[in-house]
Order: sequence, then structure tokens, then C-alpha cells
Amino acid sequence: MAEEKALSASALLKKVDGIANVMSSAGVGATDYLIQLTYILFLKMDYEKEELGLGSKIPEGYKWKDFCDLTGEDLVEKYEEILKELSKQDGIIGTIFTKAANKIDRPSYLKKVIDMVDEYNWYMMEGDFKGALYESILEKNGLDKKSGAGQYFTPRPLIKAIVDCVDPKIGETVADPACGTGGFLLSAYEHMKNQSRDIEKQKFLKNNTFFGADNTSLVVTMASMNLYLHDIGVDKSPIICQDSLIDKSDKMFDVILANPPFGTRPQGSADVSSNRPEFEKTSDNQVNFLQHIMSIVKTGGRVGIVLPDSVLADKGATARVREKLLKEFNLHTILRLPTGIFYAQGVKTNVLFFEKGKPTKDIWIYDYRSGIKHTLVQNPLKRSDLDDFVKCYCVNHMEDRKETYSEDNPNGRWRRYKVSDLKDEKRLDLKWIQAEDDASDLSLSDLLGMIKEKSDNIANAVAELEKLIGKVDE
Repeated sequence: MAEEKALSASALLKKVDGIANVMSSAGVGATDYLIQLTYILFLKMDYEKEELGLGSKIPEGYKWKDFCDLTGEDLVEKYEEILKELSKQDGIIGTIFTKAANKIDRPSYLKKVIDMVDEYNWYMMEGDFKGALYESILEKNGLDKKSGAGQYFTPRPLIKAIVDCVDPKIGETVADPACGTGGFLLSAYEHMKNQSRDIEKQKFLKNNTFFGADNTSLVVTMASMNLYLHDIGVDKSPIICQDSLIDKSDKMFDVILANPPFGTRPQGSADVSSNRPEFEKTSDNQVNFLQHIMSIVKTGGRVGIVLPDSVLADKGATARVREKLLKEFNLHTILRLPTGIFYAQGVKTNVLFFEKGKPTKDIWIYDYRSGIKHTLVQNPLKRSDLDDFVKCYCVNHMEDRKETYSEDNPNGRWRRYKVSDLKDEKRLDLKWIQAEDDASDLSLSDLLGMIKEKSDNIANAVAELEKLIGKVDE
């Protein structure tokens, strides 16, 4: 049976890819195609559900049956009418169709997607199967550099290792305030779903455990559908379209898992300091997200968050946030990551693991950067690559941790530092392994990506400076 499913998934993915190639030649980008596929797939599943006598919350006149047999301009017009109407609905429908718009204006191509979806009975597929298929599509889309979707997609092997270490328990609440396509929430669900067979706990897991937010409507659609296909949030999606950095709600969570956006706040965004005066004032997204996450995790709660080196080393507001983190939270672990595992190739990142309520005394650092080479395609990160880190982490028995670093083994990757030994500014970008610079083996495309990223950051900084000068001149 497992082999049949694997073959079916492979065949389905091949079909989806085939149509994606046709769309691409017609100027329809990978992300636009994926979003339209999501809308059409949801409509088809709703139709199948209704045929089984399970009802439908989609208004009459805006269902699968109302457009699937149409052709030509009639098809396009009806489809666009449906998208417009469903974007106004409440619950899961309104979330899936957030700011929905048609990006396939050629009737023949739109019909190809409809016919492909119509070939299969999606509602009766097991959640694990159809969910895995959608995850595969998201991953392929994330690797497409032209689409730019990689910025919303965190490598699943890294997510899995982070979730294994944070170890969310069924009955706890889990949030990701910059959820992208929902990878952290989905991995947390997979981690928790077999912890109890109690019916009430399972209901809580699927309907009340998760919260995710993103300020990009198309990403909200993808994340909502990703969870929906795994039978999570079937009536009301746990994903909302929201700028988390100006969120003033009093919601608190047991576990936070996140890979927030890096760089400066986009031009035209609401001012964070005006909305969150309790924050240290900074234009750095990553520092603001760290402050936000520190504010929404419950006392005793646990966090696993991906952050760039700048958070560990910068002075000023960043250093003050770092000082607060060390005083009010137990930042017990830092995982240093190599370049080459993310869409943004040149960014050096870390995973910070901390708990709220007690000050930091010891910081354990695992260096999975020095001497490590990964690329997105030729040598992608695998979950097994992080097995040694997870073993050293000692999930739920940190008192048994033992350094692999010593005078006899100066290149041991697991080392403990006492906070009392750290210098002023409490810099945490600590390195002890002697290895060649990771940039030496970067490909030309990787280097160009690094240059473009730095160029974009400079452009954003110049724009912010121009705004400040303009205000002074006034």
C-alpha cells in the first residue's frame, strides 16, 4: 500500500510540475500557479465533501459545479466572480481566499488546472498523503529562485530538528508569528499527534493548539491550505493575515517556533516603536521579532528561533535587547548554522533556544558552521546532519550535557560558556573552531545572491534615510 501511495504521489507531482512548466512558458510564475491551484483544489474538495452529505459553507452560485464545466471567457469571468465573493467570507473560506485574485487569464490554461484537479478525489485521500503532496509542491516552489518563494520556506530538516529539541507537548499552545508556509506549525503537529489518543486532547490539538500569522496574503493562503490538507483548522484556520510587529493582543503561548524575516522594515510599513513603545527602538526586523516573541511566550514557555549573526553581535538597541534576553530568559543553547541552506545564500544564521522566567547562567553552543558546506540543490541539509546536535542537546535531560570541546579536542563542536565570563555588550557570536571561510566554496550564483541581498539592504537604508531627511527639511 505504501508503494502505491508513493507512486501516486510521484505521478501527481509530475502532473502538477508539467502544468507548471506550461504556465511558466505563458508567463505565469510558479507562485501564482500554486496559489490558483490552491483555490481550485479547495473548491473541488468542498464539492466532494458536499457529495458525501457533509455539507458546505460556500454560498450557492460560487461552488465547483458552477464553473468547472465552463470554457472560454465564461470560465474566467465566473472563476473571478467566485474568488471575489469567497474572499469576503468568514472562517476557513475567507482565510484561504484572502485577497484572492486570478493570475491565469488565458481560459485554456485555467481549464488545464481545473481538469487536472478534477481527475482525483482529494477529500477522501488520507491527510498525511495529500498533505505530503502539497508540502512537496511548496518545497519545489521554494527552490525556484525566480519565484522568490524561498524567503517563505524554511528547510524542513532544520525545522524538524528544532521541533525535536523544543519538544512541544499535546495540550500546549504553539505559535509562529512569521509563519510563512506553516512548516513549523505542521512539524509541531506531527511531533504531538501521537502523544495521546484522548479524544479531547486530539480535538484541542487540531482546533486550538496553533496560531500563525503572516503579513503577505498569498503566504496566508498557502499556510492555511497546508494545514487544512493535514486536517488542522478545518472550520477556522489558525493562520491570520497580520503584521505581528504591531500586534497588541494579549495572547500568550507555551511554545514559539519561528524563522522571522531579516533586514530592515519595508518602506511604508507602520512604525513599530509607535505601536510598541515598550520595545527598544530599531528598524531591524529580526530584533523587533525577537522582542515580540519575548513578549508573547508564557513564563516557563520555550522558544526556538532562527536569527542572523547580527543579533548576537550588534551594539546599541540590539545589545540592550540581548541583555534583557540574558536577564529574563534562560538562553541555554545556540546552534550556529552554515550558509547554503536558505534561499538567501549569504546570510549567516543561528538557532536560539530559550525559556522564559529564569536568567541565563550557561550558554551551550553547537558549531555546525565551521568547515560545513551545504547548497540548496547539490548538497541540501538533511535531518541526519543534525543528529549529533540533537543528541548533544539532551532533550528533557539537559543536566546530562557534556562538552565535546576540550584542550585535547579544540575542534569539538559542543562547548559551554558561562555568561559571567562574557565581555561587555555580551557578544554571543562566539567561535573557536579553526576552519577556512565558508565563502571560499560559494558558487557564482551564491555570490551574486549575496551581492543582491546587500544591495537591497543598502537601498532600503537609503530610502529610510531619505524619509528622515525629508522630515528634518519640513
